Amino acid sequence: MKLTEITYDNAPPVDGYGPGFFRIGGEKHEGGLLLLPNRVVSWSGYEDLETLLEVASELDVLFVGTGAEIAHVPEDFRAAVEEAGPGLEVMASPTACRTYNVLLSEGRRIGAALYPV
Repeated sequence: MKLTEITYDNAPPVDGYGPGFFRIGGEKHEGGLLLLPNRVVSWSGYEDLETLLEVASELDVLFVGTGAEIAHVPEDFRAAVEEAGPGLEVMASPTACRTYNVLLSEGRRIGAALYPV
């Protein structure tokens, strides 16, 4: 079996998460986060759309991690993101982190809006 080391050229991966935090590229971040091309930004929730919409045209898909369990996102949030361009995939935050890392390693144009578990 041949193993290939994964490289992340576009942005740092999610290294881990726990109660109230995420570890991104070796750095611990408290609270909600936006993982965007070439930057990690604090995110206060669905009402916090400004930064996300600024870079929406650079994304093919945005993963929304709703915390420990999957939950519906507000319809106005969904509409605003989809109108700006990217597809929207809603899932629990652990699943969103794993999916984000896989597609990031493939060089895909992705972002994530994550509530902590």
